[in-house]
Amino acid sequence: MKKVLIVGSGIAGLSCAISCAEKGMEATLVSPFPSERSQSVLAAGGINAVINSGETSDSIESHIEDTLKGGCFIAGENAVKGLCESASDILRWLVKLGTVFTTDSDGSVCRRAFGGQSHRRTCYCGSATGKQIVTALVMEARRYEGLGLIKRRLWTDFYCTLIRDGVCYGALFYNEATGAPEILTADSVVIATGGQNALFGKTTGSKSCDGYAAGRLFMQGVELKNLEFIQYHPTTMATDQKMMLVSEAARGEGGRLYYEEKGKRVYFMEDKFGENGNLMPRDIVSRCIEETGKQVFLDISFLGKEKILKRLPEVYELCMKYRGIDVSKESIPVSPAVHFFMGGIAVKNNHETNIRNLYAIGECASIYHGANRLGGNSLLAALYGGKVAAASIGSRTFEKRDIDFSVEHKEASEKLRSMRESKSTYPVMYIRDMLAESMQENLGIVRSSEKLDKGLDDVSFYLSVADKIHYDSSELAYFGYSLPGILTLAKATLICAKSRQESRGAHYRSDFPDTKEEWKAATIISYDDGKYRTYLDTEGRYEN
Repeated sequence: MKKVLIVGSGIAGLSCAISCAEKGMEATLVSPFPSERSQSVLAAGGINAVINSGETSDSIESHIEDTLKGGCFIAGENAVKGLCESASDILRWLVKLGTVFTTDSDGSVCRRAFGGQSHRRTCYCGSATGKQIVTALVMEARRYEGLGLIKRRLWTDFYCTLIRDGVCYGALFYNEATGAPEILTADSVVIATGGQNALFGKTTGSKSCDGYAAGRLFMQGVELKNLEFIQYHPTTMATDQKMMLVSEAARGEGGRLYYEEKGKRVYFMEDKFGENGNLMPRDIVSRCIEETGKQVFLDISFLGKEKILKRLPEVYELCMKYRGIDVSKESIPVSPAVHFFMGGIAVKNNHETNIRNLYAIGECASIYHGANRLGGNSLLAALYGGKVAAASIGSRTFEKRDIDFSVEHKEASEKLRSMRESKSTYPVMYIRDMLAESMQENLGIVRSSEKLDKGLDDVSFYLSVADKIHYDSSELAYFGYSLPGILTLAKATLICAKSRQESRGAHYRSDFPDTKEEWKAATIISYDDGKYRTYLDTEGRYEN
């Protein structure tokens, strides 16, 4: 029986595990916490699919076109085609598993408008689509757990992969219960660890998605892609702990953005782009908000309380709970914040990396979104990617090899020991906080060479002290050993942003404001013994 090791248990990881089990493979889901605590439950807006009961003028071809256009034409056409063509089947699969979508009086799945799309094709479960999908997938996974085809390893943190001669044979983990490293081997390893929120501190996502896995893999020879493309969601609400997402669903239902000037409302998006201006792609809306230099508000009060509670209950509850705002009477103060990472681990169309038998899926993989992601495509990509990776693994014949990984185990043990004995004055969390502050300042919505150089200077300094940090034994060891990988990923991201001397999608350079045809390709970055190398994938190396 083929054995698959899946690192991460959110929607992408669950989709892959279930798909592997359906094919008779044994999947082990490894994560530091249950699926119900994954970032996937935060997904609010919906999932894109062209379905029979949708707008008669909508089509799969239109969904493909919108996705490619939204990504500024640097996502692979074949990959996007497969994604969009599979959407309706994935939706039916979710319904079959028990996902409770919002429906019309005739029982058909409701759809709402999302930014950058030519038709209303975003299917939703109120404003809790992620929660509903996770619940359905968890129940299906438990069924296969009972059959012995899915296993779970909780309270277990990723350390590194086990690679020999360009082939992956498993991974090394930190066991929180024993405080020691642990080796798990498999025929294939699938990384499903989400984006890199910890690089920026307060974002709309979970800090548990910190980018360490991508950074550590990068240091092990895995190529990364399009790191410069970071999506700022235009409508978030600040709280002490994080930026709370005010779902695009609010604007999909008719919400209007404005700022006040001389006692009057200025509906700046509508003034600039017409009646559908509030649903322009997220990068455009975020830049427009930034350009106002003012506090911007989102108004949905005119919808009425009954409709708000029916269509946008979580938006109502969120604003009331965290800010005491009754959105049926008051407008919501909003601002852009880091929300999604189009860049990540470079994968081919079957989701395999440049290391054989090592795959990446979900937000940590860069493949479908190009320079900017359409709302509603992230959940679709997570589910589809998991199925594609499982199909690829299922079609493979694996050579059984008995390889000794005691060296890697010994090195990990020594690293954990040395951290506990360190006398450095630099605590882990202080450096992570400083990193987030620098990244927010120097890799924001609008970038420049001057700011990117400042960010690179900051991160280079943090890297110079990363191996000398003070490890407090009351902290989880993971925070200590993950720091160099996180910092290396941050430096790679800044290098990618500096290397792309144009503006495209979510990457806007004030010193290179134009979009250039010669840059119409993905950025690939590799790492070799402390040296970073970037190139444009003009030959479509990862599109096959």
